[in-house]
Amino acid sequence: MVTIKDIATMANVSRSTVSRVLNNSGYVSEEARQRVEKVIEATGYVPSGYAKSLRTKQTKVIGVILPTIQTETPSRVVTGLGRELSKHGYQILLANTDHDKEKELEYLDLLVRQVDGIVLIATNTEPELTQKIKSMNLPFVMVGQEAENVICVTYDDYHVARDVTAFLVDKGHTQIGFIGVDETDQAVGCFRKKGFYDEMKSRDLSIEEAWVQKGVFDIDSGCKAMKKIIEDSKQRPTAIFAVTDRLAIGAMSYVKRIGMEIPKDIAIAGIGASELSQYVDPPLTTVDYKNETAGEEAAKQLLAFIQGEDYQKKIVLDYRLLSRDSV
Repeated sequence: MVTIKDIATMANVSRSTVSRVLNNSGYVSEEARQRVEKVIEATGYVPSGYAKSLRTKQTKVIGVILPTIQTETPSRVVTGLGRELSKHGYQILLANTDHDKEKELEYLDLLVRQVDGIVLIATNTEPELTQKIKSMNLPFVMVGQEAENVICVTYDDYHVARDVTAFLVDKGHTQIGFIGVDETDQAVGCFRKKGFYDEMKSRDLSIEEAWVQKGVFDIDSGCKAMKKIIEDSKQRPTAIFAVTDRLAIGAMSYVKRIGMEIPKDIAIAGIGASELSQYVDPPLTTVDYKNETAGEEAAKQLLAFIQGEDYQKKIVLDYRLLSRDSV
């Protein structure tokens, strides 16, 4: 285990210099500071005593790492977080990763020395990320994904996908296409796809390989995925299940562009209950995940952890299917 003494030896400075760098207090020459910071970065050193002192000093700041600022889901979660945290005198420091996993790790390193706790709106649970979280010794909550030994606020993605698929089948659709995302995103990429496949299997319905495509969380990729489904299929599906509203809206845009009518020629459903979903023509059938509630719950559990109170290790939020005219 690396100590302050080890850092001082490797950087060729005194222990008091290392302490001043860690606490950002007192004079340290720029050359010495750079040597210390370089050693800290190389060793991955996160002083538990320093993390504890942060909690004792109560910076009253919570770091929030989100995958994008361009979609509604993370912004709604942040709204809920902010509303609950402000009641207790906390402020939020936002870090946007733009779906870059390296930035996610960098922000964890950056925020650990500046905040009382961190909320990560996660898109993956890869080992490098979960190991970093476990080594931080800082109150932490993950939203949207599940990981061991981490407080998690999640959605029931698997059963939501089964419910959407069952809804389409119950409306008379037996030939259903699927637009998903990369499976490195366990919740959206894996659980929703598995829910779709399992429900289709339980109904003894087959899935054409060409009917299953992937997008990247934006409208344009939904449009491209829908184009590929139409062009590559010998027989067109009568319904499409897209794992996000943006993908679904992209699919709607393409089929309307080629003269197909929704839902007469093809039905389309998404997940997310985005604001746009109720204004597209026809309004999109979707699932409301109550994202602001997710933010509020994440804040409550994080504050309980910080204050040494009882907290829930895992919260799975409720949802509701919104039946609209696209199906």
